[in-house]
Amino acid sequence: MHDWPEGVGRRLYPTLDSTNTEAVRLAHTGEGGPLWVQALEQTGGRGRRGRVWHGGAGNLFASLLMRPAGDPAHAALRSFSAALALRAALVETTGRSDLFTLKWPNDVLGNGRKLAGILLEGGAGYLVVGIGVNLATTPPQEALETGAVPPVSLKSLTGLAPDPQEFLPALARAFARLETEFAAYGFAPIRQEWLHHAARLGETVTARLPNREVTGLFETIDDTGALVLATAKGHITLPAAEIFFEE
Repeated sequence: MHDWPEGVGRRLYPTLDSTNTEAVRLAHTGEGGPLWVQALEQTGGRGRRGRVWHGGAGNLFASLLMRPAGDPAHAALRSFSAALALRAALVETTGRSDLFTLKWPNDVLGNGRKLAGILLEGGAGYLVVGIGVNLATTPPQEALETGAVPPVSLKSLTGLAPDPQEFLPALARAFARLETEFAAYGFAPIRQEWLHHAARLGETVTARLPNREVTGLFETIDDTGALVLATAKGHITLPAAEIFFEE
């Protein structure tokens, strides 16, 4: 495998229900990882909160099985590493560092529209980092949530539609580099780099929770990865929420 990170496994499947589901299955059989699971077609992909992740032909469907040290909250900070790794792979592929920003907590935007999503799932002693990228196509309009950031494909954005099998090595290399940095220095440098590429930092956003909405200035993320909003009632820290942008 050309330029594949040393010590990292890779399995390619013609079709899977979900790369995350397969990675979890492998974890339960004792697979140690780190291991990338990739499918050329995905029939039962899912996003956050159980939503369907639509699997158009030519897009990237891949999940990394790993067994990080530390508690689940610390392990979950890999969502920020994954977003940064994905952005780095997109910049390497296109040469366009100006196009790609990061939407809290775990999306990558292309020119302000949703290009990719990240889904973390874990269990006893393992973590699965699932990544879906609209390399060639986008989901149908009727599949979108009201108020959601509209989708975009890399092909429509740049004219480039890299083969998913050729795109994954760039992603795997970037993630391996960031994992080395994470192990050596912790979350702090990852946090700073993520903030450098954050979408709508310093602007007004709305955080939607199950029982309320909070609108405020997107000030930062803290050292746990939680969103910090400056509101009329003071600073509010949100570990989890859905973020919607002002028009």
